[in-house]
Amino acid sequence: MRHAMLTTADLLQARCVHATAALDAADVTRLLAQIPGWRLEDGQLCRDFPQADYYRTMAFVNALAWLSHNEDHHPELTVTYNNCRARYHTHSVNGGRGGLSHNDFICAAKASALAQQAATQDKAVRP
Repeated sequence: MRHAMLTTADLLQARCVHATAALDAADVTRLLAQIPGWRLEDGQLCRDFPQADYYRTMAFVNALAWLSHNEDHHPELTVTYNNCRARYHTHSVNGGRGGLSHNDFICAAKASALAQQAATQDKAVRP
């Protein structure tokens, strides 16, 4: 199975691997359709994760840090009072010039699932 043919469920079950290859534009387009809410920005996968307040923003950032550590694939994060912007790209592909790899889409799918889980839990707790 080619990486680009993966579904959202496949991405959520996959694990990041070292020495991954860069994806071509067609693969990126197909995989981008599997991770709603994400966009391409300057050659990187990018998404904002709005939060209710600073506490929830930091809780999300810490959970995302844990996820990133477990996958050994780390996003660039911009954190403000009520938002976390995550950007994924792989520095080591294309001869060190960087680009998008399968790992970026795995982590983006998992970050989205994490945000959905947090929102669901928040609704259950808040009146």
